[in-house]
Amino acid sequence: MKNVRAIWMIVISLLLGLAAVVAAGKWVIERASVDASSVIIASRDIDVGTRLTPDLLQSTDWPRASTPPGSFQDAKRLDSRVVKVNLVRGEPLLESKLAPEGAMGGLSGVIAEGKRAITVRVNDVVGVAGFALPGNKVDILVNTKDESDKPISKIVLEQILVLAVAQDLGRDETKAKVVNAVTLEVTPEQAEKLDLARSVGTLSLALRNQIDKSPGTTDGVRTRDLLRLRAETGTAFPSRSKPAAPKPTVEIIRGIHKTEAKLAAKETR
Repeated sequence: MKNVRAIWMIVISLLLGLAAVVAAGKWVIERASVDASSVIIASRDIDVGTRLTPDLLQSTDWPRASTPPGSFQDAKRLDSRVVKVNLVRGEPLLESKLAPEGAMGGLSGVIAEGKRAITVRVNDVVGVAGFALPGNKVDILVNTKDESDKPISKIVLEQILVLAVAQDLGRDETKAKVVNAVTLEVTPEQAEKLDLARSVGTLSLALRNQIDKSPGTTDGVRTRDLLRLRAETGTAFPSRSKPAAPKPTVEIIRGIHKTEAKLAAKETR
């Protein structure tokens, strides 16, 4: 009898434990459903300028207390919207990362309000060996001649956003991409200055640190600035040796003949 009673006690304990586990699990699920909300995220990496379609989106649970501002809960609201930044898989779709409603896909949907896109021709040197990628900031230099018809190199535009290289809006920092054209985002005034600069001289791009906002206020560099004297720069340049002094000569007249002879230098002791 005692063994039977012990077995029954064990069975009852197991049943009570199982019931407690089920109840606790149900409570946790209900609690999570109360504190979570659905958020639309990217189902895969999405390049800038892409028009959104249902296959690029998916819904996931997100803690309600940390729901990102501007996120979406309904994928239908994102139909045909255009992304203006690169998105990675699992990243929430936010209003701040989208072009205005009605914007077309491609480059036009990426240009900020009040800005313009202008394309300049580059080579592997001008294009910073292919390291000027979409999303980078660059300074633009022009090499031309000043009012005195002397060569000068000068920074004419600073912190200019690279929108695209060739026809590529995507940003892949794993490798450089040498192209023959770079598209930049500028204001209307900057577009005029850039158009004039490329018509009067040759352009070069200088890649900037993304977090460096310091202005490059310079007067430009001229040829004479590269050849300053030692007193000004502390740099010694090779000096030319002075020509040797001519040796003294004497005229010797013999009859009608006249000759010249150089005197030997006097030895000094």
